[in-house]
Amino acid sequence: MAKLTLTTFISLDGVMQAPGGPDEDTSGGFEYGGWLVPFADEGMGQFMTEVFDRCAAFLLGRRTYDIFAAHWPKVTDPDDPVAGRLNTYPKYVVSTTLEKADWQNTSVISTDVAEEVARIKERTDGGELQIHGSGALARSLMAHDLIDEYNLLVYPVVLGRGRRLFPDGGLPTAFEQTGARTTPNGISIHTYRPTGRAQFGSFALSAPQPEA
Repeated sequence: MAKLTLTTFISLDGVMQAPGGPDEDTSGGFEYGGWLVPFADEGMGQFMTEVFDRCAAFLLGRRTYDIFAAHWPKVTDPDDPVAGRLNTYPKYVVSTTLEKADWQNTSVISTDVAEEVARIKERTDGGELQIHGSGALARSLMAHDLIDEYNLLVYPVVLGRGRRLFPDGGLPTAFEQTGARTTPNGISIHTYRPTGRAQFGSFALSAPQPEA
């Protein structure tokens, strides 16, 4: 059985939209595409290589799939740590509008997404079933507690607008941090594992009570 992991880039205020380029995703009038590029460094590259080294298969939303499919098949070096896996490993794209996926080893999931993802996790022999970006897909799977691990690369920039990873109305969830590092350019990389529903308390209840 594979572990389902999410790896995504977010700003300090939680925005994950269009981190890699100005034209990556301008929906909603978003004008700040490419916001991570000034901070990219060797530490970020090293971490992403480690992530792809653990991969067994990929699970992608339609928008992320289109971005990846337009670029990575053109990178033909089999030793490239990202392209070598994206171009050959199984890929599952979630879409209700895509009828056929031409990228090698790609299957389309259009219905019963949560159930099908659970089945893919079960039949994938070890390693990680990896989500990259794919915010809408990630949010839908969070609602079913299907994501086993989150890799959040947090960049030292505030954008003020754009789509965020964690939506209003999501399930209150507690996490355990299983890894952390900071790159030379200030990218804070955190790995979290969900541990169940969030718990709540009050400092007032534990404060010393005055004597009668």
